[in-house]
Amino acid sequence: MSRNFEDWLKTFRASINDYDYYTDFAKVYENAERLKPEIYLLNSLVGSKNIERDFENLLAKYPACLKAIPILLSVRAEEIFCRDVNYRFDKPAQSVEQYKYFMRATGLFDLLQNHIIANLYDYVTGIEVGLDSNGRKNRDGHQMENLVEKFLIEAVVTYHKEMYLADVEKIFELDLSTISAEGTSTKRFDFVVKNSNNVFGIETNFYASGGSKLNETARSYKMLAEESKNISGFKFVWITDGNGWKSARKNLKETFLVLNTLYNIKDLENGIFRELFND
Repeated sequence: MSRNFEDWLKTFRASINDYDYYTDFAKVYENAERLKPEIYLLNSLVGSKNIERDFENLLAKYPACLKAIPILLSVRAEEIFCRDVNYRFDKPAQSVEQYKYFMRATGLFDLLQNHIIANLYDYVTGIEVGLDSNGRKNRDGHQMENLVEKFLIEAVVTYHKEMYLADVEKIFELDLSTISAEGTSTKRFDFVVKNSNNVFGIETNFYASGGSKLNETARSYKMLAEESKNISGFKFVWITDGNGWKSARKNLKETFLVLNTLYNIKDLENGIFRELFND
């Protein structure tokens, strides 16, 4: 069936963000809970009238409280470098005076003593929310894969995830030398599906915004499509979407014209997997 590129491009969507995309609260609570005893030990310093003395006494009695200090600075680590000093927090490795200097110089004593915060555990939970926002980049990459996997499950097919090209050759006894640079390529397919006639190597991605990477991706997959055309028993499939492609439509169209197994989310919703794999 003939497809019109412009009509197809109009069905691209702006976002695939789910409700748990913005903050993974389960992870936030898990991270905060991991240091809860140590956090509550340090919480005893909030509003202290003589914080250096109280910190010294706390450290002498409960040295494990050191473990919670890095997260107060939004750092997930057991050591922090400051100038020429490597401060260890997994266990006491410096003198009490050095740790007191660290707390004073970083502003943590001021934060605790002057009651800028009321509850250190709530403060750490807030920090974890902020740190988790850095994980959105990783979630970006996995969202499209998760979405495609859902449609693979609905199509009731057996599939492999993240499979290297060399493994595809070995397991399915295929000669993919034309796309593996004679066996030197380290390429990995997001999914691999086999039916009675073919092995399908599937790539997935989603681009909400434009950029040079889109043109590079389109050119790369156009080459892959052309190189795989004459491989018996193998088909390359590309699932992509996102409004970012509207600024890179020229290169995407070139690939669209040579790769008839280039699909978007709308195609998945219309049952393209059942049609493709049951062929």
